[in-house]
Amino acid sequence: MSAYVYAAVRTPFGRFNGALAGVRPDDLAAGVIGSLLAQAPGLDRAAIEEVVWGNANGAGEENRNVGRMAALLAGLPTSVPGSTVNRLCGSSLDAAMIGSRQIETGDADVVLIGGVESMTRAPWVLPKPAKAFPATDLTAVSTALGWRLVNPRMPKEWTVSLGEANEQLAEKHGIGRERQDEFAVRSHRLAQEAWEAGWYDDLVTPVEGLARDEGIRPDSTVEKLAGLKPSFRTPEQGGTVTAGNASPLSDGASAVLLGSERAAERIGLEPVARIAGRGAFALEPQAFGYAPVEAANRALARAGITWDQVGAVELNEAFAVQSLICVDAWLKEGLVDAELVNARGGAIAIGHPLGASGGRILGTLTKVLRERGERWGVAAICIGVGQGLAVVLENTEVA
Repeated sequence: MSAYVYAAVRTPFGRFNGALAGVRPDDLAAGVIGSLLAQAPGLDRAAIEEVVWGNANGAGEENRNVGRMAALLAGLPTSVPGSTVNRLCGSSLDAAMIGSRQIETGDADVVLIGGVESMTRAPWVLPKPAKAFPATDLTAVSTALGWRLVNPRMPKEWTVSLGEANEQLAEKHGIGRERQDEFAVRSHRLAQEAWEAGWYDDLVTPVEGLARDEGIRPDSTVEKLAGLKPSFRTPEQGGTVTAGNASPLSDGASAVLLGSERAAERIGLEPVARIAGRGAFALEPQAFGYAPVEAANRALARAGITWDQVGAVELNEAFAVQSLICVDAWLKEGLVDAELVNARGGAIAIGHPLGASGGRILGTLTKVLRERGERWGVAAICIGVGQGLAVVLENTEVA
């Protein structure tokens, strides 16, 4: 049995402390579930056999299991189970992989997957002291991004910041500042063009008056980005990673409806893409940006195809450095053209609310494949602490 994508939707992605700052993550998730199910009005909500939801935080208003919370807040029957998966940036793509496996094994026919992150509302956490009534100060730790409360037994080279990890990749692979800035400008330009053409209108549902992704800068140029200071190393140290060539902190949610082929009548829609292959890969934590390379290769092998057959790629742009490294590697493997990657803009422009990005790239890839009449596409994402995930989709219109 195969698993199929039937529908996908997401919120606009808001800036850190931006238009969605006042919206709780469980409400963001519940809202996008409602918008997704509005596309399948004939589907009996009790026929949804599982909600699998991605979230990278869980320490605050997500209330530990935001998948279950969101399902209840969205008005799904209490009989619909819900779980939350945390694979950091890859959480909602992992949710899709988990949901598709449930369908393929016959454990379910209809699974609702997605993800949410409010990086703005991520709480500070205060560790408990080892002994009561300490005489020293305790430090509150931000949970918005990156390492927190790190085990001292972890090797120091593993626990460098995400930005420093990308500086190391830039050195190793020879990715200079100008090339990173050019890639970032392309992301903003393509995202703006897509919005202006109305391309995202049926993939994005407005929230709190926000109808478009808030972080897109249509006036971005290489010359303007060149004026930004490196964020993780000084210029004298050869720093190249800036706020302009990395994805911003963001808020948002995404949702995708998965089902078996026989579920089409129950859902009231025709499937739009088949999940044809899945891949995961891990390596040294500081090299996380390179992990999508092999994750995608594994997904393609499991789908039984090669890079020269791929007509579209959605790669989450955590940083321009790691994105360029992945694209360069895939071109060597047989990808026909770098312009097939993120043709409607990427996370540098659109934003990267960690738990929601996997659902975003999956939904975008589905539409790109159908628009172009291409059969095969790859959705891939890098994940902090040295992991990567990828999914291969087959367009059902040309299969």
